[in-house]
Amino acid sequence: SRFLTDIERCEVLDPRIGHHLPELRALIGSLSIVRHVAHIEVAACEETVALIIRHLAPLADGDESKLHEFGQRHKLAIYLQPGDASSVHKIWPNDAHERLFYQLPVTNPANQGRDLRLAFHPLDFTQVNEDINRQMIERALSWLDVQPDERVLDLFCGLGNFTIPLATKAAAVVGVEGDAKMVERGTENASLNALDNVCFYATNLQADFSGEAWAKEGFDKVLIDPPRSGALDVVNNLASFKAKRVVYVSCNPATLARDAGVLIDKGYRLVKAGVMDMFPHTTHVESIALFEM
Repeated sequence: SRFLTDIERCEVLDPRIGHHLPELRALIGSLSIVRHVAHIEVAACEETVALIIRHLAPLADGDESKLHEFGQRHKLAIYLQPGDASSVHKIWPNDAHERLFYQLPVTNPANQGRDLRLAFHPLDFTQVNEDINRQMIERALSWLDVQPDERVLDLFCGLGNFTIPLATKAAAVVGVEGDAKMVERGTENASLNALDNVCFYATNLQADFSGEAWAKEGFDKVLIDPPRSGALDVVNNLASFKAKRVVYVSCNPATLARDAGVLIDKGYRLVKAGVMDMFPHTTHVESIALFEM
């Protein structure tokens, strides 16, 4: 609702910060710029939790040392954001490592059989429900049934959440994303996992992309994971790839249903579908559907 509630704990947030709200409140209240702290973002990984503090006035002497001490005491990474997203920088721990990491239990033959490890910046989009994300990747890979000699296309690929696992199964994978920063991150993750059979491209997927070089290469299978608005332009052009299998992951069942109708009109048939409770205690679900030509 629109009403604010004074709480001591948040059971939805990662407990490393959700169970320490009074201490966080006291920290912010002690800063000289307390009335100029616009918001605090939280990004979590297995190793640490990062706080990104958006402040609209410069920190005074002593503020940064309080933030250092809080980060050290609670084993948190502290980032400041004095301007737009490009201004974000880490102040604790005092090292050069700006990335966080998450593990995926997918065996990577290219890196001595280790699990996959994906890097992300604290402001990057990632799936916040780690357990469901892992199950979702496993389900998508199982439904696509990628073979070692196949080429796979991953549209709206982000930093490679699906692309990198797909590259451990396929002969070649192409990840396409509208955000150039995410393409950089995907390329970084391919290198991190010693995968040389995956390429990332920045392309506007809401426009006609049939003339792009990557779009002319041909694909056996396609994975789509679009934003809430869906992938209407993509599915209208998808038949040109002649992919025999498509997995569509969606955070909005309404646009998935709309786009499924287009895919069926293009010659695909819906084989199976389901939902995943990515966001418990909310009305939102993640959906997944398999189409075959």
